[in-house]
Amino acid sequence: MSSTPPESSAPSEVRLKDLRRTDDGIALLARVVSANRREITRKSDGGRRTMLSGILTDGTASVRFTWWDPPPEGVERGTVLRAVNAKVREFQGHLEVSFDGRSRVAEASPLELPALASAELPRRPLASLRPRDEGFSLEARIVRIGEKNVTVGDERRVVYEGVLGDASGTLAFSCWTDFRLKSGEALRISGGYIGSFRGRPQLVLDERAQVDRISGAELPGPERFANAPPRSIADLEVSAGGVDVCVEGIVVGLSPPSGLVYRCPTCRRQTQGGLCRLHGRVEGEPDLRARLVLDDGTGSATVQAGRADTELLGGFTLSELLGRLRSQPDPSRFEEELFERTFGERLRVRGDASRDDFGVSLYPSKIERVLPVRAPPIEELERRLKEVLP
Repeated sequence: MSSTPPESSAPSEVRLKDLRRTDDGIALLARVVSANRREITRKSDGGRRTMLSGILTDGTASVRFTWWDPPPEGVERGTVLRAVNAKVREFQGHLEVSFDGRSRVAEASPLELPALASAELPRRPLASLRPRDEGFSLEARIVRIGEKNVTVGDERRVVYEGVLGDASGTLAFSCWTDFRLKSGEALRISGGYIGSFRGRPQLVLDERAQVDRISGAELPGPERFANAPPRSIADLEVSAGGVDVCVEGIVVGLSPPSGLVYRCPTCRRQTQGGLCRLHGRVEGEPDLRARLVLDDGTGSATVQAGRADTELLGGFTLSELLGRLRSQPDPSRFEEELFERTFGERLRVRGDASRDDFGVSLYPSKIERVLPVRAPPIEELERRLKEVLP
């Protein structure tokens, strides 16, 4: 990467939130959020040209960038770049920054990127946030939070995922730094940005975020989010899903693959015949899942239940099924058994919902059986009829 510093006559740096489509030859200072390198074939002569593309942020906004003929050593996520003679263009309704042969780009110290104090940032309600939003603060309560092990490149990391809530609604979040957050806490947050997960906005927090505990007197209490009434599946279809929603319905089907499955030990994707899409032939690790088809009378959704919920609904454990494989080597029987034990059950499912071309999917944080409403005895029915009939 070029280390030549911009000349003293360079224009003053522009914050990303102030970019304009007509800007040309600007200077900027920003951090690399993501970068992907690829080769482009020129139409003119069939030659190959290298391009780096990704996302930049400076705390006020996030923008996509393209960098033609970048340095061969590449650019790491988190690197702070200072650029002069960058161009701004519009692509599919969004502004982008472009570096070409006239641009000079050099690595800068992270200390040079000015931090924005929380008091300088506008406070936004959760319902107003959209993908690529940045440069805001918010106050919200943690509805739920849990940790998850993920693979980033060749590294295993812990990410803390959950849901935030305020008077306007709820919003999913992922946190790559352990702020020791707990369910029910009220927080003031700044320094995050809005990404997208399963087609819905998600707040992303890392080590640059500022998280402070507050009293939360103006925020809804935890009981409001815990006791939210069920929504119809038809409503979720229209709204393209939701975060921390509640749905009630009857199990009318079980979609394959359900029951006993095997997962890649590295990425946890399901394997097929001992093959992982990313890691080739692997020794799959056994797991349980249930893809339940839930119907509430307005529509149907697929509940993507994990091991714990599958064991609860099926009445067996993973270790029991593995033991039974010695005498019953056909695992498809376990799927049939799971269907027999869940068909017709009325369930209350709480979790996140998304919608795609295949319909609504529910990713549960909690599944409960709902007892059927018992009909009143015949004597009670006769008494009610006498009260209403002349």
